[in-house]
Amino acid sequence: MKYWQPKYETMGHAELKELQLTRLKKTVAATYNNVPFYARRFKEAGIRPEDIRSLDDLKNLPFTYKADLRDNYPFGLFAVPKSEVVRIHASSGTSGKPTVVGYTKNDLETWSDLLARNLTMVGLGKDDVFQNAVNYGLFTGGLGFHYGVEKIGAMIVPSGTGSTTRQLEMMIDFGVTALHCTPSYALYLAETAREMDIVDKLSLRVGCFGAEPWSSNTRKQLEKILNIKAYDSYGLSEVMGPGVAFECEEQDGLHLWSDHFFVEVLDENGEQVSEGEKGELVLTSLTKEAFPIVRYRTGDITRLLESECSCGRTTVRISRLLGRADDMLIVRGINVFPSQIEDVVVKIPEITEHFQVILDRNKKMLDEITVKVEITENAFTGELRDLAELQKHVEDELQSVLNIRTNVELAEKGSIPRTEGKSKKVIDRRNAL
Repeated sequence: MKYWQPKYETMGHAELKELQLTRLKKTVAATYNNVPFYARRFKEAGIRPEDIRSLDDLKNLPFTYKADLRDNYPFGLFAVPKSEVVRIHASSGTSGKPTVVGYTKNDLETWSDLLARNLTMVGLGKDDVFQNAVNYGLFTGGLGFHYGVEKIGAMIVPSGTGSTTRQLEMMIDFGVTALHCTPSYALYLAETAREMDIVDKLSLRVGCFGAEPWSSNTRKQLEKILNIKAYDSYGLSEVMGPGVAFECEEQDGLHLWSDHFFVEVLDENGEQVSEGEKGELVLTSLTKEAFPIVRYRTGDITRLLESECSCGRTTVRISRLLGRADDMLIVRGINVFPSQIEDVVVKIPEITEHFQVILDRNKKMLDEITVKVEITENAFTGELRDLAELQKHVEDELQSVLNIRTNVELAEKGSIPRTEGKSKKVIDRRNAL
């Protein structure tokens, strides 16, 4: 069994808790002393850094929400001077400005080590060739994995996104053994390779997939077609980026690195759930310098699993994500909220406030989003040209807000089902494939 940092990956529970408390105290002091937002929140809760005497005291600290990041755009939550921030990343927000996160030199070293742990955990090393087929911009997935691959000494192929035929050509020419991309794009690569009859020419053995939900059925398809082991990767830019949690070779839950992140899984009342019960994942960073975050409500639903794993690692383990606490959808790696769509719909007088979101996968195994809307009675002129213009207008408005191409289907008023309870606004058919 190979470990990147065996001291921390296999640390005894008592020693780990002692380390967590030391780091938690430092994080709370840093946020209190250097981030006005946290100083205000802590004072409102009647808490000072010296009140943190045990890990149980964490529950007395206030939560941090996604809205708090947007409200403090761009650098309001940074705990170090800008002169110490060597890189920023940003994620798409629910609306308006993105959420911006920063990293010191030490933060980048920590991040690289976390990815190195993950890659080593799934059997990768300096003899591997790793193709990183994700966006290299402000999205954390590209550079996050890139430096982790370099850290373990493997060869990185920074292929980025697009040009599927070229991606497959690189895999063959460079002898690529490991791939990182979204699972939906991996399916498209797999199907294309099969259509081109070149699967036998590939040297792939490991796939690292994340940034969007994917089913056990998708895993089976990828492993069967590409002859690989497919591993789930979990991360979020607000806490670090990719590398927060990862599956080991057992493929039975994700190891979440407890020496860098304190994990809570909470019920609807904010109480810690028992092992095996589902709840919302709440994370506190323990080592981040530029952008420490306290009790961040991720919105992701998971289960706490037994920490003992036959791989020998003793960190907290969580199940693969079971859904969202809010109504956020992830489409091609982009966060989409039905509330965003609703905001667009209600501003267009020619359509009613009723809508339905339909998610599918196309023949290329890429996510497609269709918004079905009802037109008002007075909007129907009988001219097809007018309907086409209305359809394009709604599509353009949605794309400007969601930052993703959206298909719009115009429907007759009253055709979208009404219910007494919560309406079925989203029909997700992606995992049926």
